[in-house]
Amino acid sequence: MSSQSSSTNYISLLKSITKYLYQIGAPILICIGSISCILSLIVFTKKSLRKNPCSIYFISYNIANLTLIYSSILTVTLSAGYGVSPSTYNLAFCRYNLYMAILIDILSSSYLVLASIDRMLVTSVNVKTRQRSTRRFAYMSIIIITIFWILFHSHILSSAVITQVTPNNFVCNLPPGADLILHSYYSLIVKALLIPLLMIIFGLLALRNIRRIRSIRRTTKKQLQSSYSKDRQFCLILFMDIAAYVIFSSMLSANNMYQQITQYYIKSSLQTQFELFLKTTAVFINYISICIGCYTNIFISKTFRKNIKDIILCK
Repeated sequence: MSSQSSSTNYISLLKSITKYLYQIGAPILICIGSISCILSLIVFTKKSLRKNPCSIYFISYNIANLTLIYSSILTVTLSAGYGVSPSTYNLAFCRYNLYMAILIDILSSSYLVLASIDRMLVTSVNVKTRQRSTRRFAYMSIIIITIFWILFHSHILSSAVITQVTPNNFVCNLPPGADLILHSYYSLIVKALLIPLLMIIFGLLALRNIRRIRSIRRTTKKQLQSSYSKDRQFCLILFMDIAAYVIFSSMLSANNMYQQITQYYIKSSLQTQFELFLKTTAVFINYISICIGCYTNIFISKTFRKNIKDIILCK
């Protein structure tokens, strides 16, 4: 009896922590995230910056993040923190909300990958390689990747269902079977492994290019100095965004890997509840990276900091 009571108290404690995390922490995250995305959009759409191809990627990235805040974070906050879950009462809303949450999440990280590719191109010592970084190429890349992910995830609009997991608990998810299995492997391979790996690879290549520029002959360096100085700030911003993404998404990635490995294990109710607690906590931590971009940019970039100061002073 004592053991059962202890387990019940432990489960109640985990549920309370999750509830207060989303009741208190999530609204704060939504607020600072909204301010961060709006300020970043104002900066990157300024005439002096928007001509740079990298600005186009950052504009898309922040639009996706702002949309994600209100299509995903807000919905999870209402459900986990306040017990209000419209997606479990209306099938149409369930499918639309799940589709948007998954779609915008992958679009946000994809735009960051495109930005890292652009920085790899523009920091190259090869003139022809640098010339591939153009606004036209940026627009085409964003359009192609957006259409691809829109079509790739379109099956969710017709396959998502509302299922009952406990007598009084309903969830909106993909149905058991092929769709759920494919999505599980997609989350593991694409979101948890491929996207962070691509960011790291292209980011390191850009860093290598920057070091090469510093070490080449002085005459060549003079020819590249103007371009190097102009794009250095974008590189710093990108490196910080990549670092934030990798750090804050690592717990969710590890959780997804663990879920795949142990999906056929028999688990106790206590273990199941603990894993649910870890997942909801990991989801919350994962959202942090999309809500702090403006503040990390202020810290790392002198140009960005100056633009924010001008906005505050209404210059």
